[in-house]
Amino acid sequence: MPGRIQSIERAAGILRLLAGGARGLSLAEISRSMELPKGTVLGILRTLQHVGFVEQDEATGHYRLGGGLLRLGTRYLDGNELRTRALNWADSLASRSGESVRIGTLHEGQALVVHHVFRPDDSTQTLEVGSLLPLHATALGKALMAFDPLAMPVPSEEGGPDHPLEDGNGRALELARFTPATLTAPGDLLGELDRVRARGWAGEDEELIEGEVAIAAPIRDHRGTTVGAVGISGAVERLHGPDGEGPRMELVSYVRDAARSISRELGAHSW
Repeated sequence: MPGRIQSIERAAGILRLLAGGARGLSLAEISRSMELPKGTVLGILRTLQHVGFVEQDEATGHYRLGGGLLRLGTRYLDGNELRTRALNWADSLASRSGESVRIGTLHEGQALVVHHVFRPDDSTQTLEVGSLLPLHATALGKALMAFDPLAMPVPSEEGGPDHPLEDGNGRALELARFTPATLTAPGDLLGELDRVRARGWAGEDEELIEGEVAIAAPIRDHRGTTVGAVGISGAVERLHGPDGEGPRMELVSYVRDAARSISRELGAHSW
C-alpha cells in the first residue's frame, strides 16, 4: 500500500496554519511553527501561490489564504444547511423586490456570501458566491455585527486587544474607508448598530459602492442564535423612496419577511 506523501502533508499543514492567522504570517513565523527550513517552506508557499491557494501581501510580505480555496469551498457551500433551507425564499425575495439577493454568514471577521440570486432582469451580473464583504460597510455585515455575538464580542471593562474596535493599547481603530459614506469611526458604527438592533434590520447607503444601497435582516436558528443574514442590494434610484430619505419601507418588509421565513425553516420560533 502506498505511503503518505510528505510534501502534501506539509502543504496541508501550512494551509491550516494560515487559516488561523487572520492578518497573515511571515515566512519566518511559518518556518518556525512548522519546524522546517525556510527554503523548504518557501518552495511550498510558491507552489501554493501558483495554484491560487495562498496570497502574499505586497506591503508586509506576509502570506494568507488565497481565493482559490473559496472556489473549492463552493461544494461545501452547496451543502450548507442555511443555503439549502433558504433557496426558495431567496428566489421569492428576488421576485418580490426585483433586486438581487445575497445570503451571508460570518467568516473570519467578514461576511461570506453563501448564496446569491441575480436580479430578475436581463442585465449582465456577476455571481458573488464565495465573496467576502467587510462587516462595517455592508448591510449584511451590520446585520451580523448587531445580532451575532461572535461578530461583535462584548468588550471587557479594560478594552484592549479583545475589543474588536480597539488596538492593544485601548485606542480606537480607524475602519477601512471605501466611499465618502463609509462609517470609519468606531463610535459612529456602534451607534448605527444600536439603531439596527432597535429596528430589526440593517441598511447600507452607498457605503461600499457609490450608487448602491442595500437592506438586510438577521436569520436565526432553533436556539434563537443568529446564523446569517439575508438582504437585497441595488441602485439607489430603485431602492430609495421618492424623498431620498432611506430605503422604501415595502422593500424592508420583504427582506424581513424572508428572514423570518428562513428562520422558521431552521426551527426558530415565530416572532
